[in-house]
Amino acid sequence: MSKTHTHYVCQQCGRTNPKFLGRCPGCGSYGTMIEEIIPEENPQSVSGILHNNPIPKALRDIDEKAEPRVDTGIGELSQVLGGGIVPGSVILIGGDPGIGKSTLMLQTALHLSQKGLVLYVSGEESERQIKMRATRLLENNSIIREIPEKLYLVTETNLDVIFSHVQSLKPDYLIIDSIQTVQLPILESTAGSLTQVRECAGKLRELAKTSGITVFLIGHVTKEGMIAGPRVLEHIVDTVLYLEGDRFLSLRLLRSVKNRFGATSEVGVFEMVESGLIEVKNPSELFLAERMVNAPGSAVVATMEGTRPILVEIQALTNPTSFGNPRRTPIGVDMNRLFLISAVISRRIGLRLSEQDIFVNVVGGMHISEPAADLAIAAAIVSSVKNQPIRADAVMIGEVGLSGELRGSGKLSSRLKEARKLGFTTAVIPKSIHHKEKYPEGMNVKEFRTLREALMFILLPVAEKEGTSSDSDIIN
Repeated sequence: MSKTHTHYVCQQCGRTNPKFLGRCPGCGSYGTMIEEIIPEENPQSVSGILHNNPIPKALRDIDEKAEPRVDTGIGELSQVLGGGIVPGSVILIGGDPGIGKSTLMLQTALHLSQKGLVLYVSGEESERQIKMRATRLLENNSIIREIPEKLYLVTETNLDVIFSHVQSLKPDYLIIDSIQTVQLPILESTAGSLTQVRECAGKLRELAKTSGITVFLIGHVTKEGMIAGPRVLEHIVDTVLYLEGDRFLSLRLLRSVKNRFGATSEVGVFEMVESGLIEVKNPSELFLAERMVNAPGSAVVATMEGTRPILVEIQALTNPTSFGNPRRTPIGVDMNRLFLISAVISRRIGLRLSEQDIFVNVVGGMHISEPAADLAIAAAIVSSVKNQPIRADAVMIGEVGLSGELRGSGKLSSRLKEARKLGFTTAVIPKSIHHKEKYPEGMNVKEFRTLREALMFILLPVAEKEGTSSDSDIIN
Protein backbone atom coordinates (compact mmCIF):
# COMPACT_ATOMS: atom_id res chain seq x y z
CA MET A 1 0.00 0.00 0.00
CA SER A 2 1.48 3.35 -1.02
CA LYS A 3 2.14 6.01 1.58
CA THR A 4 0.06 9.15 1.60
CA HIS A 5 0.51 12.63 2.96
CA THR A 6 -1.88 15.48 3.61
CA HIS A 7 -1.61 19.07 2.49
CA TYR A 8 -3.96 21.99 1.91
CA VAL A 9 -4.55 23.34 -1.59
CA CYS A 10 -6.14 26.68 -2.51
CA GLN A 11 -9.00 26.04 -4.90
CA GLN A 12 -8.52 29.43 -6.56
CA CYS A 13 -4.79 29.69 -7.35
CA GLY A 14 -3.39 26.23 -6.52
CA ARG A 15 -1.12 27.35 -3.68
CA THR A 16 -0.22 24.44 -1.37
CA ASN A 17 0.59 24.57 2.33
CA PRO A 18 1.33 21.81 4.87
CA LYS A 19 -1.00 23.40 7.44
CA PHE A 20 -4.46 24.90 7.24
CA LEU A 21 -4.71 28.64 6.66
CA GLY A 22 -7.88 30.71 6.74
CA ARG A 23 -6.50 33.05 4.09
CA CYS A 24 -4.49 31.90 1.07
CA PRO A 25 -1.07 33.62 1.02
CA GLY A 26 -0.98 33.36 -2.76
CA CYS A 27 -4.20 35.01 -3.96
CA GLY A 28 -5.58 36.35 -0.69
CA SER A 29 -8.87 34.39 -0.88
CA TYR A 30 -10.58 33.35 2.34
CA GLY A 31 -11.81 29.84 3.03
CA THR A 32 -10.32 28.29 -0.12
CA MET A 33 -7.62 26.09 1.50
CA ILE A 34 -9.03 22.55 1.25
CA GLU A 35 -7.41 19.44 2.70
CA GLU A 36 -6.32 16.86 0.13
CA ILE A 37 -4.69 13.47 0.57
CA ILE A 38 -2.13 12.78 -2.13
CA PRO A 39 -0.30 9.43 -2.51
CA GLU A 40 3.47 9.72 -2.73
CA GLU A 41 3.50 7.21 -5.55
CA ASN A 42 0.89 8.00 -8.15
CA PRO A 43 0.62 4.91 -10.36
CA GLN A 44 -0.98 5.13 -13.74
CA SER A 45 -4.60 4.12 -13.12
CA VAL A 46 -5.94 5.01 -16.53
CA SER A 47 -5.98 2.81 -19.57
CA GLY A 48 -2.83 1.83 -21.35
CA ILE A 49 -3.85 3.73 -24.47
CA LEU A 50 -2.07 6.75 -22.98
CA HIS A 51 1.32 5.06 -22.94
CA ASN A 52 3.07 6.38 -26.01
CA ASN A 53 6.76 7.21 -26.07
CA PRO A 54 7.43 9.44 -29.08
CA ILE A 55 10.89 9.42 -30.60
CA PRO A 56 12.57 12.81 -31.22
CA LYS A 57 12.52 13.78 -34.89
CA ALA A 58 14.48 16.30 -36.88
CA LEU A 59 12.42 19.39 -37.58
CA ARG A 60 13.05 19.21 -41.33
CA ASP A 61 11.82 15.59 -41.44
CA ILE A 62 8.43 16.32 -39.92
CA ASP A 63 5.50 16.27 -42.33
CA GLU A 64 4.23 19.85 -42.51
CA LYS A 65 0.97 19.12 -44.29
CA ALA A 66 -1.88 20.55 -42.22
CA GLU A 67 -4.73 18.22 -41.39
CA PRO A 68 -8.02 19.33 -42.88
CA ARG A 69 -10.42 20.89 -40.41
CA VAL A 70 -13.69 19.12 -39.71
CA ASP A 71 -16.88 21.11 -40.18
CA THR A 72 -19.03 20.99 -37.05
CA GLY A 73 -22.24 21.32 -39.03
CA ILE A 74 -22.97 24.54 -37.12
CA GLY A 75 -21.62 27.51 -39.05
CA GLU A 76 -21.29 29.89 -36.09
CA LEU A 77 -19.36 27.32 -34.04
CA SER A 78 -17.02 26.58 -36.95
CA GLN A 79 -16.47 30.33 -37.37
CA VAL A 80 -15.45 30.71 -33.71
CA LEU A 81 -13.14 27.70 -33.93
CA GLY A 82 -11.31 29.29 -36.85
CA GLY A 83 -12.92 27.32 -39.66
CA GLY A 84 -13.64 23.97 -38.03
CA ILE A 85 -12.29 21.36 -35.63
CA VAL A 86 -8.62 20.44 -35.66
CA PRO A 87 -8.36 16.66 -35.05
CA GLY A 88 -6.73 15.83 -31.75
CA SER A 89 -7.48 19.17 -30.12
CA VAL A 90 -8.96 19.83 -26.67
CA ILE A 91 -11.79 22.40 -26.56
CA LEU A 92 -13.14 23.85 -23.33
CA ILE A 93 -16.62 25.43 -23.29
CA GLY A 94 -17.72 27.46 -20.27
CA GLY A 95 -20.80 29.43 -19.36
CA ASP A 96 -23.38 30.17 -16.69
CA PRO A 97 -25.79 27.42 -15.57
CA GLY A 98 -28.72 27.09 -17.95
CA ILE A 99 -27.12 29.20 -20.66
CA GLY A 100 -27.14 26.35 -23.22
CA LYS A 101 -23.74 24.63 -23.02
CA SER A 102 -25.13 21.08 -22.99
CA THR A 103 -27.64 21.95 -25.70
CA LEU A 104 -24.90 23.31 -27.96
CA MET A 105 -22.71 20.25 -27.37
CA LEU A 106 -25.57 17.83 -28.04
CA GLN A 107 -26.40 19.64 -31.27
CA THR A 108 -22.73 19.44 -32.22
CA ALA A 109 -22.65 15.73 -31.36
CA LEU A 110 -25.67 15.08 -33.62
CA HIS A 111 -23.89 16.73 -36.55
CA LEU A 112 -20.45 15.20 -35.88
CA SER A 113 -21.93 11.71 -35.68
CA GLN A 114 -22.62 12.05 -39.42
CA LYS A 115 -18.83 12.14 -39.93
CA GLY A 116 -17.54 9.78 -37.23
CA LEU A 117 -18.26 8.03 -33.96
CA VAL A 118 -19.11 10.30 -31.02
CA LEU A 119 -19.04 9.32 -27.34
CA TYR A 120 -21.02 11.68 -25.09
CA VAL A 121 -20.13 11.24 -21.41
CA SER A 122 -22.44 12.91 -18.91
CA GLY A 123 -21.83 13.16 -15.19
CA GLU A 124 -24.93 15.22 -14.49
CA GLU A 125 -27.78 13.77 -16.57
CA SER A 126 -29.05 10.28 -17.28
CA GLU A 127 -29.17 8.70 -20.72
CA ARG A 128 -32.97 9.10 -20.76
CA GLN A 129 -32.75 12.84 -20.10
CA ILE A 130 -30.22 13.29 -22.89
CA LYS A 131 -32.38 11.19 -25.25
CA MET A 132 -35.40 13.40 -24.51
CA ARG A 133 -33.38 16.52 -25.30
CA ALA A 134 -32.00 15.01 -28.51
CA THR A 135 -35.53 14.13 -29.65
CA ARG A 136 -36.67 17.70 -29.01
CA LEU A 137 -33.70 19.12 -30.94
CA LEU A 138 -34.51 16.95 -33.98
CA GLU A 139 -38.17 17.98 -34.20
CA ASN A 140 -37.49 21.04 -36.39
CA ASN A 141 -34.15 19.95 -37.82
CA SER A 142 -34.24 19.93 -41.61
CA ILE A 143 -30.87 18.17 -41.98
CA ILE A 144 -30.96 15.36 -39.40
CA ARG A 145 -34.31 13.59 -39.20
CA GLU A 146 -33.46 10.83 -36.71
CA ILE A 147 -30.84 10.10 -34.07
CA PRO A 148 -27.64 8.87 -35.78
CA GLU A 149 -26.33 5.39 -35.15
CA LYS A 150 -22.79 6.56 -34.34
CA LEU A 151 -23.78 8.65 -31.32
CA TYR A 152 -23.17 6.81 -28.02
CA LEU A 153 -24.16 8.01 -24.54
CA VAL A 154 -22.90 6.99 -21.12
CA THR A 155 -23.41 8.36 -17.62
CA GLU A 156 -20.08 8.02 -15.84
CA THR A 157 -17.75 10.07 -13.62
CA ASN A 158 -14.90 7.58 -13.12
CA LEU A 159 -12.12 8.48 -15.55
CA ASP A 160 -10.80 4.89 -15.55
CA VAL A 161 -14.17 3.60 -16.76
CA ILE A 162 -14.43 6.41 -19.33
CA PHE A 163 -11.04 5.45 -20.74
CA SER A 164 -12.10 1.80 -20.95
CA HIS A 165 -15.13 2.88 -23.02
CA VAL A 166 -12.85 4.95 -25.24
CA GLN A 167 -10.55 1.98 -25.75
CA SER A 168 -13.42 -0.33 -26.72
CA LEU A 169 -15.40 2.10 -28.92
CA LYS A 170 -12.47 4.07 -30.37
CA PRO A 171 -14.53 7.24 -30.98
CA ASP A 172 -13.46 10.12 -33.17
CA TYR A 173 -14.97 12.70 -30.81
CA LEU A 174 -15.29 12.63 -27.01
CA ILE A 175 -17.57 15.03 -25.11
CA ILE A 176 -17.24 15.34 -21.33
CA ASP A 177 -20.16 17.02 -19.54
CA SER A 178 -18.69 18.30 -17.30
CA ILE A 179 -15.01 18.27 -16.33
CA GLN A 180 -15.91 19.19 -12.72
CA THR A 181 -17.80 15.89 -12.27
CA VAL A 182 -15.01 13.60 -13.50
CA GLN A 183 -12.54 12.16 -11.00
CA LEU A 184 -9.57 9.83 -10.80
CA PRO A 185 -10.05 7.09 -8.17
CA ILE A 186 -6.36 7.17 -7.22
CA LEU A 187 -6.85 10.70 -5.87
CA GLU A 188 -8.82 10.86 -2.64
CA SER A 189 -9.95 14.47 -3.14
CA THR A 190 -13.53 15.17 -4.14
CA ALA A 191 -14.67 15.71 -7.72
CA GLY A 192 -14.31 19.31 -8.83
CA SER A 193 -11.34 20.05 -6.59
CA LEU A 194 -8.24 21.64 -8.01
CA THR A 195 -6.23 18.41 -8.02
CA GLN A 196 -8.98 16.37 -9.66
CA VAL A 197 -9.74 18.94 -12.38
CA ARG A 198 -6.08 19.47 -13.19
CA GLU A 199 -5.16 15.77 -13.31
CA CYS A 200 -8.27 14.70 -15.25
CA ALA A 201 -7.80 17.48 -17.80
CA GLY A 202 -4.15 16.50 -18.17
CA LYS A 203 -5.07 12.86 -18.86
CA LEU A 204 -7.70 13.86 -21.39
CA ARG A 205 -5.22 16.14 -23.14
CA GLU A 206 -2.73 13.28 -23.32
CA LEU A 207 -5.47 11.08 -24.79
CA ALA A 208 -6.22 13.67 -27.49
CA LYS A 209 -2.57 14.15 -28.47
CA THR A 210 -1.67 10.46 -28.57
CA SER A 211 -4.80 9.07 -30.24
CA GLY A 212 -6.03 11.98 -32.39
CA ILE A 213 -9.43 12.02 -30.65
CA THR A 214 -11.01 15.47 -30.43
CA VAL A 215 -12.07 16.15 -26.82
CA PHE A 216 -14.76 18.65 -25.80
CA LEU A 217 -14.87 19.66 -22.14
CA ILE A 218 -17.83 21.51 -20.62
CA GLY A 219 -16.84 23.63 -17.62
CA HIS A 220 -18.84 25.40 -14.94
CA VAL A 221 -18.20 29.03 -14.13
CA THR A 222 -17.91 30.74 -10.76
CA LYS A 223 -19.97 33.72 -9.58
CA GLU A 224 -17.19 35.97 -10.89
CA GLY A 225 -17.75 34.56 -14.40
CA MET A 226 -14.50 32.55 -14.56
CA ILE A 227 -14.31 28.85 -15.36
CA ALA A 228 -14.37 26.96 -12.08
CA GLY A 229 -11.17 25.16 -11.16
CA PRO A 230 -7.52 26.09 -11.51
CA ARG A 231 -6.41 28.72 -13.96
CA VAL A 232 -4.01 26.11 -15.35
CA LEU A 233 -7.04 24.36 -16.87
CA GLU A 234 -7.23 27.07 -19.54
CA HIS A 235 -3.53 26.54 -20.29
CA ILE A 236 -3.97 22.79 -20.71
CA VAL A 237 -6.59 22.99 -23.45
CA ASP A 238 -6.12 24.27 -27.01
CA THR A 239 -9.27 26.37 -27.28
CA VAL A 240 -11.40 28.15 -24.67
CA LEU A 241 -14.92 29.23 -25.60
CA TYR A 242 -17.41 31.13 -23.46
CA LEU A 243 -21.16 30.97 -24.04
CA GLU A 244 -22.56 34.28 -22.83
CA GLY A 245 -25.98 35.87 -22.60
CA ASP A 246 -28.89 36.56 -20.32
CA ARG A 247 -30.90 33.47 -19.41
CA PHE A 248 -34.09 35.54 -19.65
CA LEU A 249 -33.29 36.68 -23.20
CA SER A 250 -32.97 34.56 -26.33
CA LEU A 251 -29.64 35.91 -27.62
CA ARG A 252 -26.47 33.88 -26.97
CA LEU A 253 -22.90 34.86 -27.81
CA LEU A 254 -20.18 32.21 -28.21
CA ARG A 255 -16.85 33.97 -27.68
CA SER A 256 -13.35 32.59 -28.24
CA VAL A 257 -10.82 33.79 -25.67
CA LYS A 258 -8.05 31.36 -26.60
CA ASN A 259 -7.41 29.43 -29.79
CA ARG A 260 -4.12 27.85 -30.77
CA PHE A 261 -5.44 27.15 -34.26
CA GLY A 262 -7.24 30.38 -35.11
CA ALA A 263 -7.94 33.98 -34.24
CA THR A 264 -9.01 34.88 -30.72
CA SER A 265 -11.95 37.15 -29.87
CA GLU A 266 -14.11 35.52 -32.55
CA VAL A 267 -17.83 35.69 -31.79
CA GLY A 268 -20.65 33.42 -32.87
CA VAL A 269 -24.26 34.55 -32.42
CA PHE A 270 -27.12 32.18 -31.60
CA GLU A 271 -30.75 32.52 -30.67
CA MET A 272 -32.23 30.16 -28.09
CA VAL A 273 -35.60 28.78 -29.15
CA GLU A 274 -37.66 25.79 -28.08
CA SER A 275 -35.90 23.51 -30.54
CA GLY A 276 -32.38 24.52 -29.43
CA LEU A 277 -29.83 27.06 -30.53
CA ILE A 278 -30.36 28.60 -33.97
CA GLU A 279 -27.55 30.35 -35.83
CA VAL A 280 -27.87 34.07 -36.51
CA LYS A 281 -26.34 34.44 -39.96
CA ASN A 282 -26.28 38.25 -39.93
CA PRO A 283 -25.69 39.47 -36.35
CA SER A 284 -25.31 43.10 -37.45
CA GLU A 285 -28.87 43.11 -38.76
CA LEU A 286 -30.11 41.58 -35.51
CA PHE A 287 -28.38 44.17 -33.32
CA LEU A 288 -29.79 47.05 -35.40
CA ALA A 289 -33.27 45.62 -36.02
CA GLU A 290 -35.03 47.65 -33.31
CA ARG A 291 -32.97 50.81 -33.61
CA MET A 292 -34.94 54.07 -33.48
CA VAL A 293 -33.79 56.37 -36.27
CA ASN A 294 -33.03 59.99 -35.32
CA ALA A 295 -33.23 59.26 -31.60
CA PRO A 296 -30.77 61.38 -29.57
CA GLY A 297 -28.00 59.38 -27.93
CA SER A 298 -27.92 56.56 -30.50
CA ALA A 299 -24.79 55.87 -32.58
CA VAL A 300 -23.64 52.94 -34.75
CA VAL A 301 -20.09 51.62 -34.74
CA ALA A 302 -18.45 48.98 -36.93
CA THR A 303 -16.46 46.83 -34.53
CA MET A 304 -14.23 43.83 -35.21
CA GLU A 305 -14.73 40.61 -33.29
CA GLY A 306 -11.70 38.61 -34.32
CA THR A 307 -11.83 38.58 -38.11
CA ARG A 308 -15.54 39.35 -38.26
CA PRO A 309 -16.98 42.88 -38.64
CA ILE A 310 -20.16 43.48 -36.63
CA LEU A 311 -22.27 46.64 -36.51
CA VAL A 312 -23.72 47.43 -33.11
CA GLU A 313 -25.70 50.30 -31.66
CA ILE A 314 -24.31 52.29 -28.76
CA GLN A 315 -26.82 54.22 -26.69
CA ALA A 316 -26.04 57.00 -24.23
CA LEU A 317 -28.29 58.77 -21.77
CA THR A 318 -27.33 61.81 -19.74
CA ASN A 319 -29.34 63.28 -16.92
CA PRO A 320 -28.64 66.06 -14.38
CA THR A 321 -27.36 64.44 -11.21
CA SER A 322 -29.11 64.80 -7.87
CA PHE A 323 -25.95 64.07 -5.88
CA GLY A 324 -22.50 65.57 -5.53
CA ASN A 325 -20.74 62.86 -7.52
CA PRO A 326 -22.20 62.14 -10.97
CA ARG A 327 -22.64 58.50 -11.95
CA ARG A 328 -20.78 56.81 -14.81
CA THR A 329 -22.53 53.54 -15.69
CA PRO A 330 -21.17 51.56 -18.67
CA ILE A 331 -22.79 48.33 -19.90
CA GLY A 332 -20.71 46.54 -22.52
CA VAL A 333 -18.02 49.27 -22.45
CA ASP A 334 -14.90 49.48 -20.29
CA MET A 335 -15.31 51.85 -17.35
CA ASN A 336 -11.90 53.47 -17.88
CA ARG A 337 -12.70 54.21 -21.53
CA LEU A 338 -15.89 55.95 -20.45
CA PHE A 339 -13.96 58.07 -17.93
CA LEU A 340 -11.41 59.00 -20.60
CA ILE A 341 -13.99 59.94 -23.22
CA SER A 342 -16.02 61.97 -20.71
CA ALA A 343 -12.90 63.91 -19.71
CA VAL A 344 -12.00 64.65 -23.34
CA ILE A 345 -15.54 65.89 -24.07
CA SER A 346 -15.46 68.16 -21.02
CA ARG A 347 -11.99 69.54 -21.68
CA ARG A 348 -11.72 69.66 -25.49
CA ILE A 349 -15.36 70.15 -26.53
CA GLY A 350 -16.42 72.34 -23.62
CA LEU A 351 -19.52 70.46 -22.50
CA ARG A 352 -19.99 70.38 -18.73
CA LEU A 353 -20.42 66.74 -17.80
CA SER A 354 -19.53 67.20 -14.13
CA GLU A 355 -23.20 67.74 -13.35
CA GLN A 356 -24.50 64.92 -15.57
CA ASP A 357 -25.07 61.23 -14.85
CA ILE A 358 -23.91 59.27 -17.91
CA PHE A 359 -25.26 55.83 -18.86
CA VAL A 360 -23.76 54.01 -21.87
CA ASN A 361 -25.15 50.73 -23.17
CA VAL A 362 -24.14 48.43 -26.04
CA VAL A 363 -27.38 47.04 -27.43
CA GLY A 364 -27.74 43.27 -27.68
CA GLY A 365 -25.42 42.25 -24.86
CA MET A 366 -22.21 42.76 -26.81
CA HIS A 367 -19.04 43.80 -25.01
CA ILE A 368 -16.76 46.15 -26.95
CA SER A 369 -13.15 46.40 -25.81
CA GLU A 370 -11.43 47.92 -28.82
CA PRO A 371 -10.72 51.69 -28.93
CA ALA A 372 -12.35 51.99 -32.37
CA ALA A 373 -15.68 52.55 -30.61
CA ASP A 374 -14.51 55.75 -28.88
CA LEU A 375 -15.91 58.06 -31.55
CA ALA A 376 -19.35 56.43 -31.43
CA ILE A 377 -19.42 56.60 -27.62
CA ALA A 378 -18.45 60.27 -27.66
CA ALA A 379 -21.03 61.07 -30.34
CA ALA A 380 -23.78 59.29 -28.40
CA ILE A 381 -22.94 61.19 -25.19
CA VAL A 382 -22.83 64.59 -26.91
CA SER A 383 -26.03 63.80 -28.81
CA SER A 384 -27.81 63.04 -25.56
CA VAL A 385 -26.51 66.17 -23.83
CA LYS A 386 -27.47 68.43 -26.75
CA ASN A 387 -30.68 66.45 -27.45
CA GLN A 388 -29.73 66.37 -31.13
CA PRO A 389 -29.96 63.19 -33.20
CA ILE A 390 -27.08 61.67 -35.14
CA ARG A 391 -27.21 61.17 -38.90
CA ALA A 392 -29.17 57.96 -39.41
CA ASP A 393 -27.04 56.80 -42.36
CA ALA A 394 -23.69 57.33 -40.61
CA VAL A 395 -21.40 54.69 -39.10
CA MET A 396 -18.48 55.79 -36.92
CA ILE A 397 -15.00 54.29 -36.54
CA GLY A 398 -12.11 55.80 -34.63
CA GLU A 399 -10.15 56.13 -31.40
CA VAL A 400 -10.25 59.37 -29.42
CA GLY A 401 -6.95 60.70 -28.06
CA LEU A 402 -6.44 62.82 -24.97
CA SER A 403 -5.82 65.90 -27.11
CA GLY A 404 -9.17 65.49 -28.81
CA GLU A 405 -7.63 64.03 -31.97
CA LEU A 406 -8.97 61.01 -33.84
CA ARG A 407 -6.72 58.01 -34.39
CA GLY A 408 -7.13 55.31 -37.00
CA SER A 409 -8.21 51.68 -36.63
CA GLY A 410 -7.33 48.60 -38.63
CA LYS A 411 -9.35 46.63 -41.17
CA LEU A 412 -11.32 49.63 -42.38
CA SER A 413 -12.26 47.96 -45.64
CA SER A 414 -13.97 45.02 -43.90
CA ARG A 415 -15.83 47.33 -41.53
CA LEU A 416 -17.07 49.60 -44.31
CA LYS A 417 -18.17 46.69 -46.49
CA GLU A 418 -20.32 45.37 -43.65
CA ALA A 419 -21.81 48.85 -43.12
CA ARG A 420 -22.56 49.26 -46.82
CA LYS A 421 -24.22 45.86 -46.93
CA LEU A 422 -26.68 47.01 -44.27
CA GLY A 423 -27.56 50.21 -46.10
CA PHE A 424 -25.27 52.78 -44.45
CA THR A 425 -24.04 55.33 -46.97
CA THR A 426 -21.84 57.57 -44.79
CA ALA A 427 -18.77 56.66 -42.76
CA VAL A 428 -16.93 58.95 -40.36
CA ILE A 429 -13.31 57.93 -39.84
CA PRO A 430 -10.05 59.58 -38.71
CA LYS A 431 -7.98 61.37 -41.30
CA SER A 432 -4.71 59.59 -41.92
CA ILE A 433 -2.07 59.38 -44.62
CA HIS A 434 -1.70 55.65 -43.98
CA HIS A 435 -5.06 54.66 -45.47
CA LYS A 436 -4.27 52.48 -48.47
CA GLU A 437 -7.39 50.33 -48.45
CA LYS A 438 -10.00 50.77 -51.13
CA TYR A 439 -13.36 51.95 -49.86
CA PRO A 440 -16.53 50.18 -51.08
CA GLU A 441 -18.55 51.79 -53.84
CA GLY A 442 -21.50 53.87 -52.76
CA MET A 443 -19.96 54.73 -49.38
CA ASN A 444 -19.41 58.43 -48.67
CA VAL A 445 -16.34 58.40 -46.44
CA LYS A 446 -15.71 61.55 -44.40
CA GLU A 447 -12.30 61.95 -42.77
CA PHE A 448 -11.73 64.25 -39.81
CA ARG A 449 -8.68 65.02 -37.72
CA THR A 450 -10.35 66.06 -34.45
CA LEU A 451 -13.36 65.02 -32.40
CA ARG A 452 -14.87 68.50 -32.65
CA GLU A 453 -14.86 68.44 -36.47
CA ALA A 454 -16.41 64.96 -36.54
CA LEU A 455 -19.19 65.97 -34.11
CA MET A 456 -20.05 69.04 -36.17
CA PHE A 457 -20.71 66.75 -39.12
CA ILE A 458 -22.32 63.84 -37.27
CA LEU A 459 -24.90 65.75 -35.24
CA LEU A 460 -27.92 66.98 -37.14
CA PRO A 461 -28.24 70.77 -36.71
CA VAL A 462 -31.40 72.29 -35.31
CA ALA A 463 -31.76 74.16 -38.62
CA GLU A 464 -32.91 70.95 -40.29
CA LYS A 465 -35.87 70.93 -37.87
CA GLU A 466 -36.54 74.57 -37.11
CA GLY A 467 -34.61 76.40 -39.82
CA THR A 468 -32.77 78.73 -37.42
CA SER A 469 -29.35 77.24 -36.80
CA SER A 470 -26.10 76.34 -38.52
CA ASP A 471 -23.39 73.71 -38.12
CA SER A 472 -21.25 75.99 -35.99
CA ASP A 473 -24.02 76.19 -33.37
CA ILE A 474 -23.87 72.49 -32.59
CA ILE A 475 -20.69 72.63 -30.50
CA ASN A 476 -20.62 75.68 -28.24
